[in-house]
Amino acid sequence: MPEKSSKPIIKKTGDGSTSLYSPTFDQLYHNPNGAVAESRHVFFETNGLFKALEKRSSLHIFEVGFGTGLNLLLTLDYLRKMNLNTKIAYYSVEAFPIDADITEDFEFADEPGLQNSLPMLRTVLQDIYPGMNRIQLTDQLSLHFWFGFFDDLFEEHDKKSIINHKIDFIFQDAFSPDVNKELWTPDVFKKLASISNDDAVLSTYCAASAARAAMAVAGWKIARARGALGKREMTLASLNADKLVDFKRVNEKRLAERFEKGDFE
Repeated sequence: MPEKSSKPIIKKTGDGSTSLYSPTFDQLYHNPNGAVAESRHVFFETNGLFKALEKRSSLHIFEVGFGTGLNLLLTLDYLRKMNLNTKIAYYSVEAFPIDADITEDFEFADEPGLQNSLPMLRTVLQDIYPGMNRIQLTDQLSLHFWFGFFDDLFEEHDKKSIINHKIDFIFQDAFSPDVNKELWTPDVFKKLASISNDDAVLSTYCAASAARAAMAVAGWKIARARGALGKREMTLASLNADKLVDFKRVNEKRLAERFEKGDFE
């Protein structure tokens, strides 16, 4: 795991929304063609979350990689725009939270709802401390922010069951396997499965065969989906194959065999 060395640098993406570049990981936090557009496509539309918000009275989300907080802002924005009563428990894990002050320079072009929620994001980042932070953001939205490493969260959960809900949607939004392999292993996906409902859906921008193979080893069913903004593919996964009937499945058995043979090392 790279150590935090340099502060992220603000970058504007193609849809006018702000992202960050990480010198530590040498990657942008989002698609350069549009941060907001990518997050909507991957984490709210393709995975069925948008429809679930309309139908369900409560939902539980788990995000790997809080990053700029964009997915949290979008969740709040959807609740407000759609005038929904859905209650959401939003879990997120982040080892290297960004400094609160950098959000003062975030811009969201034609997204006043996101822009207006930036003070809330700034307050969250100013007040968090290492470990689990539980913050009631609105009557409908509670944030459960783990400031620390993924494995440490699950070690603590094994002791105290600090993840209080079975998860319905997983946002696998860590930096890519090329630079952050620790968050794309079978062990990670087994741990995510352990806190998930049987019909939970995991979505990620990543389409790497090695990442999909790690999911397959962990027992996830996997499908290809159209990628966002110039990316050919993204990945959906579920413990329930029925959740993926509208998408093209991959051969999980073959991927798992290749992983065990070391094809992706």
